[in-house]
Amino acid sequence: MSNAKFAVFVDLENCGAKVETLNNILEKVKIRGDILLGKVYGYTDRFDSLKEVLLSNTFTVVPSLRYGAAQKNNADIQLVLDALATAYTNPLIDSFCIVSGDSDYVPLVGKLKSMGKFVLGISRSEVASTIFINACNEFQFMESVSMTARREKPHKGRKSAAEDDSADEEALCKLIESIITEADEEEMYASEIKGVLLRLNPQFNEKTYGCATFGKLLTKLAQRYGTIRMRNDSYNVMVSLTAESAAGESAQKALTRDSWQEAFVSQLQRYKDDGFERINPSILKADIVSLYPDFTEKSIGFKRFSDILKQLEKDGKLKLELDAQRNLLIAML
Repeated sequence: MSNAKFAVFVDLENCGAKVETLNNILEKVKIRGDILLGKVYGYTDRFDSLKEVLLSNTFTVVPSLRYGAAQKNNADIQLVLDALATAYTNPLIDSFCIVSGDSDYVPLVGKLKSMGKFVLGISRSEVASTIFINACNEFQFMESVSMTARREKPHKGRKSAAEDDSADEEALCKLIESIITEADEEEMYASEIKGVLLRLNPQFNEKTYGCATFGKLLTKLAQRYGTIRMRNDSYNVMVSLTAESAAGESAQKALTRDSWQEAFVSQLQRYKDDGFERINPSILKADIVSLYPDFTEKSIGFKRFSDILKQLEKDGKLKLELDAQRNLLIAML
């Protein structure tokens, strides 16, 4: 797994960032490498909730000064200037993350790529430009970035210390599974995984989980949950996913004509909880297919995915809208 050196530039006006959203973006980047430089643009008082996460990740804030008709372009131009200055003056940085879907950044992406830089684009599906998406080396929709969105939500109510410990271990195991999946490799060195965990949480310590070494912690998780496996390669410990984990629990699930609507509504509520007001229908379909690999429109009595959306709108579960380019969007209720 390569250890990229990232500069992250976030266009807050385009992203409508919330604390959890920004944390999810940072988590995505930190799995891939170190963030050496971070800046957010268009900062105003309405983003006060981001202060802690920005300060703890040593981000620089570029405020939004409201003046004139071209006020938004001021932040766009500043982002481009800063990104190019970084590319020319900081040889340590080999990767750039542009958090915006604005097509205005396409020339910047082209220039960075011509300098041998890797460009990761992240944006809400609602505002993502197809031109920008295709220009990046890799692009991720913000709605799909979060690994935490794939984890089980903690149950409400009081828990015993033993239950809390078990929940923490399960969350850690799921995070390790996600790290291996994101690395897109069959195996990872245990030391690499620990390095990623420390980037995500500098306070991480295996002793917190009652283990003297990280290897013993991995063994404990492997025995308890059965989703990761370990093997010794000379003096190195290699970690991979088991067949059960790779297939996923969703392989055991199937949508029926009686259960499909509940699954769709649950997924829509997840987007709403994460702060998304609108999404592209392709995001919803991709997540449903991820959760239910055997899903087809015909299996639940529809010809097209758009027919499913129309039925959900008729039942008052969502609202369908068209953007300025006449693209269909799903609005949360």
